[in-house]
Amino acid sequence: MTSRLIARITGLGSYLPERILANKDLEKMVDTNDEWIVSRTGMRERRLAAPDEFPSDMGAQAAQKALKSAGLQVDQLDMIIVATMSPDYISPSTANLIQAKIGARQAAAMDIQAACSGFLYGLSLAKAYIESKIYRNVLVVASEKMSAFIDYQDRSTCVLFGDGAAAAIIAAEGEGLSIDAICLGADGELANLVLIPAGGSRHPASHETISERLHYFKMTGNEVFKHAVRRMSAAARDCLNQAGLEETDVSWLVPHQANKRIIDAIAKNFNIPEAKVYQTVHKYGNTSASSIAIALDELMQEQEFEEGEHLLLTAFGGGLTWGASILTKVTG
Repeated sequence: MTSRLIARITGLGSYLPERILANKDLEKMVDTNDEWIVSRTGMRERRLAAPDEFPSDMGAQAAQKALKSAGLQVDQLDMIIVATMSPDYISPSTANLIQAKIGARQAAAMDIQAACSGFLYGLSLAKAYIESKIYRNVLVVASEKMSAFIDYQDRSTCVLFGDGAAAAIIAAEGEGLSIDAICLGADGELANLVLIPAGGSRHPASHETISERLHYFKMTGNEVFKHAVRRMSAAARDCLNQAGLEETDVSWLVPHQANKRIIDAIAKNFNIPEAKVYQTVHKYGNTSASSIAIALDELMQEQEFEEGEHLLLTAFGGGLTWGASILTKVTG
């Protein structure tokens, strides 16, 4: 009997812009201070893309690193999936732009939009393509220039977000992290809690939408906090059950880097020690779809993993969307 094919991550890469926006810089821009930001979010600084640097540029950089990590040639890519809520354009897709930048002429390409849960949604699609044997090598990129949509007059949101990208190669074979389970969810009835009101067909750009600052990111923070903790925790439990694992079987928790208080609440729900909860929120802030992918890339560079060790990823974003995944170290 042949064993079931399980897709795996065989390469990772990430990219962070050079410019650092520290809390002290924000103090000069809006009515806030370092102590207030750190106590409520755990964030001390975040990265901002240059004026001429866009999600396709950052995504291409991360993609090239992931290809190198996987030992894969660009002409071996079959599909490019890009998760972003801050695309270069409404059309064409950022995936098409990245395809051109890295020279993957033979690869199909598309964008998906699941806000901060985007990387997990992208993983789920890649897993399906690989395990159904439609494709052998899929590139999943999460790239965000959130600073383009942040209102730096709104202190409740402008302190939270940064820019950055990460990429993963999903393949049918090779050393890496098998994607053992993935659980996704959504609730469109709560779409108004996180949104960019204008810029789509409902509210096209006009003098009114610009003067009313409707092209900027809006969020109902208190409600989002409650849903984030509940939904990420539930998705993580569903994933553990799907994989037949207990909390104690997890070596590392890699949560969406939205807010340290959210991360701490989830860790407490799972009785996972802080030392095993990987965090980048203090130095990068919330980079939306790329958040957990950047964290995963850095964790894999910093830690040595043995065959069979399990990682638990969980995320939550606008839509509302959420998800979780169990990854397991495999050596071949």
